[in-house]
Amino acid sequence: MHVSRIGFTSLKGARHLGRPFVDLTRDGPVGDREFCLVDQARERVLRTVENPTLVQTRAGWDAGVLTVTLPGATVEGVPAFTGETRLLDYWSRRVALQIVDGPWAAAYSTHLGYDVVLARSTKGDVVYGASVSLVTTGSLDELSRRVGTRVLDAQLRATFTVHTDAPHREDAWIGGRLALGEAEVEVRRAIPRCRVIDLDPDTGMRRTDAMRALADYRRQGNEVVFGVDAVVTKPGRVYLGDVVEQVGTEG
Repeated sequence: MHVSRIGFTSLKGARHLGRPFVDLTRDGPVGDREFCLVDQARERVLRTVENPTLVQTRAGWDAGVLTVTLPGATVEGVPAFTGETRLLDYWSRRVALQIVDGPWAAAYSTHLGYDVVLARSTKGDVVYGASVSLVTTGSLDELSRRVGTRVLDAQLRATFTVHTDAPHREDAWIGGRLALGEAEVEVRRAIPRCRVIDLDPDTGMRRTDAMRALADYRRQGNEVVFGVDAVVTKPGRVYLGDVVEQVGTEG
């Protein structure tokens, strides 16, 4: 097994981009979902499923500079902390986020058609589930077969795509540890999914019926699941192509 894709976005909901490597700390991938947008009226973090055009935008966070590319505009600068920290709703739990000043809020407000502000998460709080997520090529192949068209790994927005031959090999990883490059992670649980997985990863338009196909064969109680999430137990750098091995087994 090896890492066939590393996925990342500096701003939650923006386009999920492939990367050549990622650094993992105890809090998760460094810089991943560092920023998010906040719906001022609802006092909650924006949900991609309700704002699919977010994926039409790209965000890069490099050397302290945040660069965002939206349809027809590029905005960049050094985010300035306003001194205001808010407790905001993220999928029915409260997270403390730093409100950030700069041109990004106005640009996204125009793009979305309502007022939003930019916030920064310093502890990886705006991730649904654990900080690292994994899907496998074997599972994607099986899902694609059932859907009748190719489901792209970018639709699943996982930290890592792991190359496997058999479908749903990741089910056996739950409760165990994996070594990826220099790092190790402990796999926690299967990931509940929503309609976001049906969106085209570049346009936000509906592309597949993957959610419906999953509901037919990947249901656990009231949840439809695909892939697994994990926490980092040994920090380190992971490169595209790195070997993935189960720790403490021969598997």
